[in-house]
Amino acid sequence: MNIGFIGLGIMGKPMSKNLIKAGYSLTVFDIYAPSVEDVVAAGAKAASSVKELAASSDLVITMLPNSPQVKAIVLGEGGVLEGAHAGMTLIDMSSISPIASKEVAAALKEKGVDMLDAPVSGGEPKAVDGTLSIMVGGDAAVFEKFRDLLLKMGSSAVLCGDIGAGNTTKLANQIVVALNIAAVAEAFTLGNKAGVDPQLIYNAIRGGLAGSTVMDAKGPMMIEHNFKPGFKIDLHHKDLANALDTARELDAYLPLTSQAFEILKVLRNEGMGQNDHSGILAYYEKLSHTTLGE
Repeated sequence: MNIGFIGLGIMGKPMSKNLIKAGYSLTVFDIYAPSVEDVVAAGAKAASSVKELAASSDLVITMLPNSPQVKAIVLGEGGVLEGAHAGMTLIDMSSISPIASKEVAAALKEKGVDMLDAPVSGGEPKAVDGTLSIMVGGDAAVFEKFRDLLLKMGSSAVLCGDIGAGNTTKLANQIVVALNIAAVAEAFTLGNKAGVDPQLIYNAIRGGLAGSTVMDAKGPMMIEHNFKPGFKIDLHHKDLANALDTARELDAYLPLTSQAFEILKVLRNEGMGQNDHSGILAYYEKLSHTTLGE
């Protein structure tokens, strides 16, 4: 099976390398040449265009920033659709609007191309070690055909429903993660203002009901003020924007998500968009006139 992989960013690059390690033959494309060179050095071939990549692939995987980029790469001039052929499959692993997923899938279907929307959770560390959580929308038979391949990039791959269900599930995931990070930041800020060491708070509560994967991943980063991005504030802001757009379409009410979105917007406006989303702490520190550890 010939696989084309488009999008070699902070997530796509390690994901593509894991497929190569698993023995799959990859042709890759990205506008950033050093990333292409890195993955080619790991055993991939480089395509000169998206259309060329699609024409030579049985499966195309996309890992792109947001809905506009996916639509441009798949449906735009010189895109996947122009090079696609009946029997090909597209797995879009980007985190985008479920509405956009359905639009792309409908256009591909007219050309005989199947599609799964399969966004991931876990950030760069889990992309590197191949333990991402993968949420999938699409036809069950297509999912079963590619399930083993998906599990070369993740520790779980769950079919959540028809096209768009994967991205709806990812939006739900991003809501829970954002609110959890904000809760940890609030708790540490309170403790710090009261003169209680946030490290000791973390040690004391992580084994109880308040403990979570998010706390274990992001709590130590907050305490160390290490905001090197595993998942950027800019990207989480984008995900919550998609969640709120989808909620408006469905007449769903998401007040806590709206507040988290505004916190992320403030941090982006302060020039912190490229920081890890554990940097939500900075919002609370500024409002409370405190810095963890001081």
